[in-house]
Amino acid sequence: MKIGEKIKLLRQKSNLTIEELANRCELTKGFISQIERDISSPSIETLESILEVLGTNLGDFFKQEKNRKFVYGVEDHYEVEQDNYRIEWLIPNAQANELEPILIQIKPYSESQKLLPFEGEIFGYVLSGEVSVYSGTKFQKAYEKDSFYLYGNNQHYLKNNSNKIAEVLWISTPPVF
Repeated sequence: MKIGEKIKLLRQKSNLTIEELANRCELTKGFISQIERDISSPSIETLESILEVLGTNLGDFFKQEKNRKFVYGVEDHYEVEQDNYRIEWLIPNAQANELEPILIQIKPYSESQKLLPFEGEIFGYVLSGEVSVYSGTKFQKAYEKDSFYLYGNNQHYLKNNSNKIAEVLWISTPPVF
């Protein structure tokens, strides 16, 4: 593991210059530069000081990020079929993430599951067909290639009033399905 490269990325993410980081850690600009280029290695105490300024700690800094997959194929999807609709989770274990993308297919003249109010937001994109998007007691029609954006403070659901299957990409944060 290249400690310097990781420190540099954290510094840049924190929008700090080398000089600002050095001043906050009571180190020289040259020493921070050498650490970032892996020319010098900091003591544990110095590293802890740098990491504190960068908003992290030794445990999190050295935690090895798993070689996580970030492209998912159809074999990774998970589907659940209900009487009126089918849900396809596009990312495995999405409930462990901050957002949850799913594909909902609503059968003709049917409606999706009704979601209770929650602290979060929803984005939807109608891939095919048409749906009525319900938010509390209000609704609006959405057609193919229309999108919608909802806050979780109401009950939400989709209703298909046509004789064709409606397909919607639904992304919520946090995960709600």
